[in-house]
Amino acid sequence: MTDDADMTLTIDAETAGARLDKALATAFPDLSRSRLKALILDKAVTVNGVAADDPSRKMKPGDVLAVSVPPPAEAAPKPENIPLVVVHEDAGLIVIDKPAGLVVHPSAGHWEGTLVNALLHHCGATLSGINGVLRPGIVHRLDKDTSGLIVAAKTDAAHKTLAAQFADHGRSGPLEREYQALCWGVPHRPQGTIETFIARSPSNREKMAVAPEDKGKVAITHYQVAETFMGADGKPVASLIVCALETGRTHQIRVHMAHLGHPLLGDETYGAGFKTMANRLQPAARDALAALGRQALHAAVLGFETPGGDFLRFESEPPTEMAALIAALRQAG
Repeated sequence: MTDDADMTLTIDAETAGARLDKALATAFPDLSRSRLKALILDKAVTVNGVAADDPSRKMKPGDVLAVSVPPPAEAAPKPENIPLVVVHEDAGLIVIDKPAGLVVHPSAGHWEGTLVNALLHHCGATLSGINGVLRPGIVHRLDKDTSGLIVAAKTDAAHKTLAAQFADHGRSGPLEREYQALCWGVPHRPQGTIETFIARSPSNREKMAVAPEDKGKVAITHYQVAETFMGADGKPVASLIVCALETGRTHQIRVHMAHLGHPLLGDETYGAGFKTMANRLQPAARDALAALGRQALHAAVLGFETPGGDFLRFESEPPTEMAALIAALRQAG
């Protein structure tokens, strides 16, 4: 009896006379008897090239068995009645002002309660299927705790048009994305470009990190200091910055600002070493930061071209809790 990577088996004298399901169970212990029986009944098992459908069939010496195990099917997300702030909707696409705390699509640990579940309830079966069953309509993403504008495709034509623009990141096309963020301290230069390579952190798989060229992917962030805030000691303690992305790496703005030495306020992942900076804030600003409970990052501007050639541009004010923090920081100055 032999077993190879293609899930094939040749019956030898020792196995001859055994039932088909038992012979398979002995040869392939990683598959349960019930799973093998289901595969046999689904005609996914052949004997000498002919589909077998009887688990009790007796094996003969020299019989060649082949098992075709299909990949596990992804469970389709279910529609959920989750409130959405719809900024724009037409036959081809929908623009949402995503609240902080809402995961964009199902993944490990977040199989329900995502933006995809909400879109399936709101849009029905009209979402583009290009990205597969777990990400219908999803063209780009925002971190769970990042608020702001996100567009989803309702047709494959819209998906292709939008995906091409996001792949180009506005270098030569019409895509426009702008983020507002609050960072600790004041960058040395009032405006600049951060260009590094970013990869998964080798020490913490939940984090991204600046990496050598041969380990990561190029990441480019353009930033501008829009406002500076004073602390309780009368010295600069934080800044409001505006960021534009030339690439779209996971956690890019958060990683880049931390790399610059100015992590985002409220960022537990990339700014853990700056927690004591909160002691320099006025009490009202300190309370507002605690109430924010997340990184101070908001997708404020989104512009793109539709499949019909029209340019649409949307703006979103920071949500209440981030606006309250900005207001408190201003009052301190």
